[in-house]
Amino acid sequence: MTLIVICGATATGKSDLAVAVAKEIGAEIVNADSMQLYRGMDIGTAKLSLEEREGIPHHLLDIVDVSTDVTVAFYQELARAKVDELLGASMPVVIVGGTGFYIKSILDDLNFPETDPEVRAKLTEEAERIGAAALHNRLATLDPAAAVAIPKENVRRVVRALEVIEITGKPFTANLPREDSTRYPKAQQFGLALDRAALDERIDKRVERMWERGLETEVDKLIELGLLEGKTAQAALGYAHIISAKSGLSADPKNETKIATRQYARRQETWFTRDERITWLKPESTTVLLERVLTSIIKS
Repeated sequence: MTLIVICGATATGKSDLAVAVAKEIGAEIVNADSMQLYRGMDIGTAKLSLEEREGIPHHLLDIVDVSTDVTVAFYQELARAKVDELLGASMPVVIVGGTGFYIKSILDDLNFPETDPEVRAKLTEEAERIGAAALHNRLATLDPAAAVAIPKENVRRVVRALEVIEITGKPFTANLPREDSTRYPKAQQFGLALDRAALDERIDKRVERMWERGLETEVDKLIELGLLEGKTAQAALGYAHIISAKSGLSADPKNETKIATRQYARRQETWFTRDERITWLKPESTTVLLERVLTSIIKS
């Protein structure tokens, strides 16, 4: 069984490395970016084009409409089924993405508590009344690790985390597993990590390219397709800030996207560095990174 995970903060080059590794070992790729699940969210999520995928099959891309709210449990079921299908056919698998909770939901035995409609409704009403920031501050007090992983802009996930805490009496992250509870014990995880200044520069350049490629036009098209009807997709970086600007709540969505993306990258780094199973690599050329990953695979 060959199961490779390539993770890390946004803009570190994960997607390109995943394609290179997949080509070399004859693998297919499973997406673990929560926003790349959405059809039409291409520019703002830095989704690889068909040409950039170089003929490598990519799974769990473009599977839901922007009006649909996706849960981790929903993703876990689909992702595990696809991974098991591919491995069962003796096909190597490369999982790639920066959504740490999604990757953990594939690899580890997470349990998702049932929802309580009354608790959910109460918290949703409270979010509207006191604001997303105040609700996120409460989460930070009750479960600091969850607050690190969940941005305050994603009100639905903040509400869900607080709902679980209220239902179970335990932190939301209490469901995170021990390393010995992994579903795929032979999986190898590689993380890409840049120093802060270099990563910030990459993020700023990426955001500039998104605006040049027409992110604002993409948002307009997605609004017509129901972007404002779903809470998850409209909370995505860039999309949320352009929507705010259209509502008169933001004067500089591009700069705000840069700032929010840098903050998100810090949260990603915090999340991934807690997992001691990850082998960390400093992003260099894709060729150098590929050699290091392949060497590690061969040694194992």
